[in-house]
Amino acid sequence: MATVILVRHGRTTANVAGVLAGRTAGVRLDARGREQAERAGERLAVVPLVGIVSSPLERCRQTARYTFDKQSVGDQAGHPGVVLDRGISECDYGEWQGRSIKDLATEALWSVVQSHPSAAVFPGGESMAAMQARSVAAIRRHDAAFEAQHGLGAVWVAVSHGDIIKSILADALGMHLDLFQRISVGPASVSIVRYGARRPEVVATNTDSGDLSWLRALAPVGDAPVGGGAGNAEEAPTSAS
Repeated sequence: MATVILVRHGRTTANVAGVLAGRTAGVRLDARGREQAERAGERLAVVPLVGIVSSPLERCRQTARYTFDKQSVGDQAGHPGVVLDRGISECDYGEWQGRSIKDLATEALWSVVQSHPSAAVFPGGESMAAMQARSVAAIRRHDAAFEAQHGLGAVWVAVSHGDIIKSILADALGMHLDLFQRISVGPASVSIVRYGARRPEVVATNTDSGDLSWLRALAPVGDAPVGGGAGNAEEAPTSAS
């Protein structure tokens, strides 16, 4: 299928204050977060995108705008713009929303979230299992639609939240949700997933630097090369010697 670039929103005032923002309205990027989002937009500017999908929350819409604004004028002329989808909105933390992380860490549920998230249900909110199910479904739905419209080489961006992206990556990696806390997704980081006929392929996780122009020339996802293969020096980034 197509290639999805998962971008977490930049740092927010709530992140700095140590507050679980959840779906609270009006939580915006701070100065550092704007710099992070702009850098992510610059990294993505070299990739012709067929679409940008964002969580409706303000911090994601701000981050998505940096990505859209960095696309060339020619691309924007026929660009569908930023599409908002509640399917990749932040987890509904219910009564936990707006509370300090320090206080939440004293709750019995905190240990469940850390060690057994598949069993975690936030009081007055949703379960982490439901969060993963609806976010993965949304990503796969958009991915299939972009492929159908633009072909196998289509590349698109989804701007979302830390736990959402971690749960999508866990699904793509074939990891049980109980292991998803092993994945780190920093502010304005870029992770890349490609969905093939046999399996998803996780191309990158939690990157905040590096050239992404190689995404323009990826071959369709096929069988995994036994032994790892030779790669493609003309299409993939090289490591320093």
